[in-house]
Amino acid sequence: MLSKQTAILCAILAAALYALNSPLSKLLLEQIPPTLMAAFLYLGAGIGLSLLRFVQRAMKQERNEAPLTKRELPYTAAMVLLDIAAPIFLMVGLTMTTAANASLLNNFEIVATSVIALCIFHEAISKRLWAAIVLVTISSIVLSVEDMSSFSFSFGSVFVLAACVCWGLENNCTRMLSQKDPLEIVVIKGFGSGTGSLLLAWLQNETVTSVGYVLLALLLGFVAYGLSIVFYIYAQRGLGAAKTSTYYALAPFIGVALSLLIFREKPTLSFTIALLIMIAGTYLASTDTAD
Repeated sequence: MLSKQTAILCAILAAALYALNSPLSKLLLEQIPPTLMAAFLYLGAGIGLSLLRFVQRAMKQERNEAPLTKRELPYTAAMVLLDIAAPIFLMVGLTMTTAANASLLNNFEIVATSVIALCIFHEAISKRLWAAIVLVTISSIVLSVEDMSSFSFSFGSVFVLAACVCWGLENNCTRMLSQKDPLEIVVIKGFGSGTGSLLLAWLQNETVTSVGYVLLALLLGFVAYGLSIVFYIYAQRGLGAAKTSTYYALAPFIGVALSLLIFREKPTLSFTIALLIMIAGTYLASTDTAD
């Protein structure tokens, strides 16, 4: 059992590592097509954590983890399929909107996860969490409206929101596997989702000529999709889902800060308003203690 301090560190590390995703993917998308980029991210997670498992076995480290069984097969299959769709939507969205905008919109995953948990698993939603859902949704609408005068939506934001809905579904599948071996889960995610995305990229005739950019995308996938998920699962064991989400809620805001720094983006008035609303909504969601 992890100590509380170690679990908190794992949650913060998970948030910080995932926060690298949007800004660094935005840079790599200048050289790598979206579907191919999504494939490399998950393949990087799968390859990296497979090597980590190999090293652990070579060093004969004891790992008392429960393996996946046939009983978890439906959730595992759904997890893989959703993890094919979600990063593709995100990468396409990143080609159409700013990295800061995409990072902030990632908080809509809170709304998607909560509403899906209510509809499918009949989980209760407290008044505090309902308030958070309303605030995050309002902020997401502000971020998604491209022209207030004609109320036209940004297609980039719509794709990012679609990714959040997929990840919301995937979160509800993954929670059914949270007591299983986290390395095994991420390796399956990585190779299953990465291979599926790679096939879709091949069908779309997407190509990349630079081996260096491919290696960078694989490394980013290992860090942002692989290690981040492992740290998150360990944090959940030590803190529980609610407390872990409190710390992990830092991820989109770290991503916003990195994006503004890397791309020298000047926040617009609507972005600033959405950011303040999102901070309030995220705070309410991450500090909700209702059962």
